[in-house]
Amino acid sequence: MRGYTIGALAAACSVRRDTIRYYERSGLMPRADRTSSGYRIYGDRDVERVNFIKTAQTLGFTLSEIGVLLSIRGQASASAADVVKLTEEKIRDLSAKLRQLRGIKHALEQLVADCPIDVPVSDCPIILYMSHPTHRHRHKIQSETMPKAADP
Repeated sequence: MRGYTIGALAAACSVRRDTIRYYERSGLMPRADRTSSGYRIYGDRDVERVNFIKTAQTLGFTLSEIGVLLSIRGQASASAADVVKLTEEKIRDLSAKLRQLRGIKHALEQLVADCPIDVPVSDCPIILYMSHPTHRHRHKIQSETMPKAADP
């Protein structure tokens, strides 16, 4: 087993040291052993684990979901069906997010189409919509294009 300091592990995985520390605090990484002088020391399995976390993030999994995946991966009684179930849930979540993003895109396109470019910014329909939307116009765009969002 090769020994990595936190800096070497971070460099090997193209992440920052703070990322490794955060993964440890959040339970995604086991606490590292320490040298007699107090330095964290990591092994090849830690490199693989950080790369697993990064890859799962690029696939859209949240850190919480990655924690579940890591837990499943570590269970001898788990099967690929457990991973498929979680992945199918992620696909459903992403499909809903894509629908929402398409709706937002459509709403923005409507606002751009309704905005003459030769008016002062104070008369810009986009700014007016964001600042003081009429209930009817805002409701029309939201109901046609995106799920209702809670006002802060």
